[in-house]
Amino acid sequence: MQLVIPEVELAVQSMLHNLSSYVDYKTPTHLPPQHVDPQSYVAQAGTTPYWYETINHQGISAFGPSGYSVFRNVKNYGAIGNGVTDDTAAINAAINAGGRCGQGCASSTTTPAVIYFPAGTYLISSPINPAYYTQLIGNPNAMPTIKATAGFGGFALIDADPYYTSNLNWGSTNVFYRQIRNFIIDTTNMPVSSAATGIHWPTAQATSLQNIVFTLSAASGTQHIGLFIESGSAGFMTDLVFNGGLKGGAFGNQQFTMRNMTFNNCVTAVSHFWDWGWTYEGININNCGTGISINAGGTSSPEVGSITLLDSHFTNVPVGITTAYTPSSAGNAAGSVIIENVGITNVPVMVQGPSGTTLAGTTGSQTIAAWGQGHAYTPNGPTSLQGSFAGNSRPASLVSGSSYYQRSKPQYNTLPVSSFQSTRSSGAAGNGVTDDTYALQMVINNAAAAGAVLFWDAGTYVVTSTLTMPPGSRWVGESYSVIMSRGSFFNSMSNPKPVVQVGTAGQTGQVEWSDMIVSTQGAQAGAILIQWNLATTSGIPSGMWDVHTRIGGFTGSSLSIANCPTTTGSNPINTNCIGGYMSMYVTTSAQGLYMENCWLWTADHDIDDPGNRQLTIYNGRGLYIASTAGTFWLVGTAVEHHTLYQYQLANTKNIFMGQIQTETPYYQPNPGASSPFPAVSSLNDPPQTTTSDAWGLRILKSSNILVYGAGLYSFFDNYNTACSAVGAGENCQSAIFSVDSTASGVSVYNLNTVGSNQMVQIGGTSYAGYAQNVNVFPDTIALFRS
Repeated sequence: MQLVIPEVELAVQSMLHNLSSYVDYKTPTHLPPQHVDPQSYVAQAGTTPYWYETINHQGISAFGPSGYSVFRNVKNYGAIGNGVTDDTAAINAAINAGGRCGQGCASSTTTPAVIYFPAGTYLISSPINPAYYTQLIGNPNAMPTIKATAGFGGFALIDADPYYTSNLNWGSTNVFYRQIRNFIIDTTNMPVSSAATGIHWPTAQATSLQNIVFTLSAASGTQHIGLFIESGSAGFMTDLVFNGGLKGGAFGNQQFTMRNMTFNNCVTAVSHFWDWGWTYEGININNCGTGISINAGGTSSPEVGSITLLDSHFTNVPVGITTAYTPSSAGNAAGSVIIENVGITNVPVMVQGPSGTTLAGTTGSQTIAAWGQGHAYTPNGPTSLQGSFAGNSRPASLVSGSSYYQRSKPQYNTLPVSSFQSTRSSGAAGNGVTDDTYALQMVINNAAAAGAVLFWDAGTYVVTSTLTMPPGSRWVGESYSVIMSRGSFFNSMSNPKPVVQVGTAGQTGQVEWSDMIVSTQGAQAGAILIQWNLATTSGIPSGMWDVHTRIGGFTGSSLSIANCPTTTGSNPINTNCIGGYMSMYVTTSAQGLYMENCWLWTADHDIDDPGNRQLTIYNGRGLYIASTAGTFWLVGTAVEHHTLYQYQLANTKNIFMGQIQTETPYYQPNPGASSPFPAVSSLNDPPQTTTSDAWGLRILKSSNILVYGAGLYSFFDNYNTACSAVGAGENCQSAIFSVDSTASGVSVYNLNTVGSNQMVQIGGTSYAGYAQNVNVFPDTIALFRS
């Protein structure tokens, strides 16, 4: 079921109307001559082989068609990659083979696929259309080029959610589990005046773009756009370069985290058409006319909620940010901006408002330590902020130089295939039926001891007792390989057990984990999906990239529409639908973990149901960090639909959080947060009543908690969205963000809430209500400190 918000629909339709020439782009009548030099497209001789291209591919879909192939090399389907032959049909044949979820299909987990591109230049004359649950992966050692012909016709070179009708094929807030990485996207064959688009990417959680170069026309009058996003609830992307174009990015989405992006010689680097919250970390904008435009809708009808910009640099940009914000707009927080640690070189105007310069720049060089506009609570408020303020004091353990530590997902592209061990080659079945616990633990131990990377071939691996990830482990999944718990070992609420534990209490060392899902099957009332015990005290922090938890809502989970339909009446709790105890527990001994693009999801709907119908599934707790030593980075994470809370931080310190996002369970308060999980004092569970709702973010006895963008949402009251409609009084729940009176150094930039009457509580007392902070749809506080 797609959640429809009228205000968002209007903003999206306005964006599509303004850019209709891109959406409806057809092959031009008169084409310029196309110069082709075949020798320039020959795959690089001596290129380092990429292990993923040569490893034995034996991944399966446990609940998909018999004989289904997950891995597809486009050259096995007829693509040539020589820059001369039109490879469009061959690439789309590789994508669609096996009866995949394409046009007219709502969504599906049973037909995942990795579409692999060896080095080369792949000429296309119409869009590549990835099906649902698709990863497009190129060779990172010699990135393949996707190049449009001069006569290209269609919305985008890669159209990841096509308009087969007047609507997107997939509801953009329900498009999960997909990636594109390691490509050059080249539109330069197309006429400079054409409405050319590199990638069309309306998207939701557990999706990513990584390591992509957009090569667009930089000629005078260029109309090319690199990345087009008009809607969704995302999301994360990193390591993107945009060269040329009218706009590097044209963006509209509820929220996003974008990291390590470079824009060169664009007319406008980024145009925002609407958003609620957006975090930019490590952005470089060079030789562009305008850096970031957030003035859509003007002062009378602003469409952009907020942006947070940190650890970035603008060079030779006449105007850094354009905004429609005016402090005199009483009760309207639209256009909130926070800037921290941003260097500028030859940027005469850094922020330009509707009446002229708001923040002057320089023709020399300087660093903007901290500047903001919007509403401030420190902790009392609101006060109007439009100027400099004292930036966050950054703990030394969180920074590298003056910027926050960051690290992209490792692809191990310099390692030979001999450095990898395979789960299926080592005896694990991954078929969703066989108990793989023993086989998995054996290969896990062997790989760690040998210093090998453990490759989890695509599949669903059933475990009936805890798997332990020892120090030194490196795990890599394929098309989101699934570890799924089953059985009585995980079904005692009074004796919870981890499905995967990383290290044991007191252990030190380092691990890396990417591209996987941890899940449960049926009633698993005592399942802690991930328990992180490991302390990484020196060297490179441990990391999780694109590792997700998923409770229910998919074929094989026994927590689907047939098992756990909605319960809008006074139905008793169905204990067979208690699918988990906690999604992730970072224990007191843990330390030094970098998490990027991790989504902890208790399913609100069935992905494999043609109607995407809603579910009632119970999972007690979201992400609980209890580490006393602290030092954690949460970059582009989201936690949704847990009974007691989504994020809870207790007795911890030194945590960076970049654009966190939450949703309260749709069924609450029927039952309320007190059911079916009684509060456990040793876990610092919140006290609850029969009518209370889950917390989005709860901070207890902690220090130096630094949040760079937060979207805490409560859309439903017993599956009814009337409580979150504009003008309804934000009465889906009474409060959503709590800080206890002993916490210190809590700082939140651009706090966005939906459906909560109180935006912030400190020590149980409301410090900020929604009515003073109304934004484009959410309510926004630009600067909060306790």
